[in-house]
Amino acid sequence: MSLTPDSDSSTWLKRFWWLLAAVFIVRVGVMLLFVNGADLAGDEAYYWDWGRRPDWCYYSKPPMIGWMMGVIGWITGNAEWGIRFAALLLGTTTLIIIHRIALVLFDARTAFLTALLVLLTIANAGLNLLLTIDAPLLLCWTLGLLLFWFAAQKPTCNTRWLALALVIGIGTLSKQMMLASPALMLVFAAVSREDRALLRNPRMWAAIVLGMAFIIPVLKWNQEHAWITLEHTKHHFDGETRSFGKWIGRTLENVGLQALIYTPVTFVALVTAMLVAIKQRANLTRPALFLLLASAPALACFAVLALRQRINPNWPAAFFVPAFVLTAAWMRGLLPKAASPGWERWSLRVGGTLVVILHLLLVIVFATDLKSINKLASIRGWREAGIEAQKFLDQVPQRDKTFVMALGHRYHAAQMAFYMPSHPRLYRWEPSGTVQSQYEIWPGPEERIGFDALIIDPSMEGTLQQNTVFTEAFEKLEPLGDIRVPLGQEAREFKVYLGRNLKSWKPVRAQ
Repeated sequence: MSLTPDSDSSTWLKRFWWLLAAVFIVRVGVMLLFVNGADLAGDEAYYWDWGRRPDWCYYSKPPMIGWMMGVIGWITGNAEWGIRFAALLLGTTTLIIIHRIALVLFDARTAFLTALLVLLTIANAGLNLLLTIDAPLLLCWTLGLLLFWFAAQKPTCNTRWLALALVIGIGTLSKQMMLASPALMLVFAAVSREDRALLRNPRMWAAIVLGMAFIIPVLKWNQEHAWITLEHTKHHFDGETRSFGKWIGRTLENVGLQALIYTPVTFVALVTAMLVAIKQRANLTRPALFLLLASAPALACFAVLALRQRINPNWPAAFFVPAFVLTAAWMRGLLPKAASPGWERWSLRVGGTLVVILHLLLVIVFATDLKSINKLASIRGWREAGIEAQKFLDQVPQRDKTFVMALGHRYHAAQMAFYMPSHPRLYRWEPSGTVQSQYEIWPGPEERIGFDALIIDPSMEGTLQQNTVFTEAFEKLEPLGDIRVPLGQEAREFKVYLGRNLKSWKPVRAQ
């Protein structure tokens, strides 16, 4: 095992920055093609609508993604490219920090290999293309790992602990998963002989308490809204009774999805490197032990959970970050039992091939008529539908006394709000009468008594006029026409109605 730094570390650092620049330029090009050929994903439009009404929490998530969307919309004038470019910037910054972690813990060549392994995954490509809550979480999580290591190296430095507390806090406001970060810090301090003094260091405890205190406004908001975020989160962990065959299928599906987004050989290498480190844990260096404890225990918990239920591929993403650094160190021979050269060679070959194919497919699909294929229907047609809906709104008799309501999935309201050129405030009707999205938490049409309503209905059966909720709420319902946007063999279709003079509306309240 060699622990000596490379004599040509500056060469590897230059290679990293050249690689990063080249990848960034390519991804800007892919991003522009994507913006030209595809609309926002449903969640992106949904979070953008959150950003127009800043709050301390939202239906399903802490507030950071909403705040970010609000700032992006303000800076770019609600331009779609602004959302895409923000995802690219966050993903690129996260990669730089991952490289820095490997550089600080090991050496420049290991850091370059770590960055390359991460770059050559489908997960990283998606992270840089779509702006979801995982982008700010992974940035804070990765920065938190680096700052904790710096603080542990100099435990009397108040500035380092304060910076760590701030990152924990911002991460906590990004996604609930960040709350696991302090627990991993304590585990490392308890297991590592050289770091057990941290458990008696008031600065570390202060950083943890201060960082986790950021959750207080979120808890207060939830208390005022019947703990709706907690209720929503609980649904992710409702296991179902399944037959043995379905249980096997679901378990293989969970593993298969992880292998796909991290590419098959790299995924196996990640698991193998952690198993090697566990077996050789008594002989691990302090950096390797840190990475092992920050990844393997949590990923093992997810593996057990995957035996019970479906796991969203993004749930364990934060814990794979230190696993990538550990795997690069294993491939470089910096663990007690080094990897054979084939692991690095085939991880890069297979990962590189899949990522190149993915980007080529994106270019081919969105630069040609192939973007009309049915599989892409969910991210197309919203821009055109929004423009058509705006035409109906502009023609109503009382434009300044008409609000817009969307029926169906929450994405319908969010996408119409974004793609209608006037970006109107959208209301949503929830048939169950219970809170199922942020739209039911915000005040509903009850605040628009006496107004008319432009109603956008995805059902093409024309049955809204027989719905007693609407016939009793409005003085009159008038069909205005249809919206139809062809999408290859399918179409995005809505019926449009004008509800005259809203007389009453029953508000939805959290139970």
